[in-house]
Amino acid sequence: MNNPHNTARAKKIKLFLMDVDGVLTDGKMYYLPGKGKELVEVKAFHSLDGIGLRLLNQFGVATGVITGRESPGTEERAKGLGMSYAYQGFLSKLEPLRRILEDTGLKPENLAYMGDDWTDIPVLKQAGFACAPANALPEVKKVSHFVTAKDGGEGAVREVCDFILKSQGRWGEMMDCVENAHWPPIKKAPMKIVRKSALKGGK
Repeated sequence: MNNPHNTARAKKIKLFLMDVDGVLTDGKMYYLPGKGKELVEVKAFHSLDGIGLRLLNQFGVATGVITGRESPGTEERAKGLGMSYAYQGFLSKLEPLRRILEDTGLKPENLAYMGDDWTDIPVLKQAGFACAPANALPEVKKVSHFVTAKDGGEGAVREVCDFILKSQGRWGEMMDCVENAHWPPIKKAPMKIVRKSALKGGK
């Protein structure tokens, strides 16, 4: 499924959006004791993905998440990586996508999206570069242009980041940063955070 046409698709990408659970994480959720009887949800994010997303940010490709769950951990991770968008609590992801494309003025062909479950399929079908981790559901892989070798939460997002950078001819610049130990500071773009629970009527 990782065919030569994907390079042409990846060249056009200016925004990389993704699901969180099962993509940026392995999909597992841990609940630890908090204050009193409160439980705190804990997620684990892979550092390889973080470097890849920071590099995309540095070389002009914006990033963001659209996820069905609301989580302080997700929001903190998105902020730390300089993401432009964090839409949380949206099982139906087409409305956030519409808002983001309207906000950026980008066309679907400029969008890469990565998802692993059925709720991601409508967005994947619209994305110019649709991606899925190795452990995504079969129906998700079927509508994706690019399927990674790694599972979600194990560096799958990094594979997509690297592929976009290579396709856009930025690999040499990236390696120069590595060899000279010169990493420009992360670009902190204004971040749009939208929690569905905070919207009027939950819409």
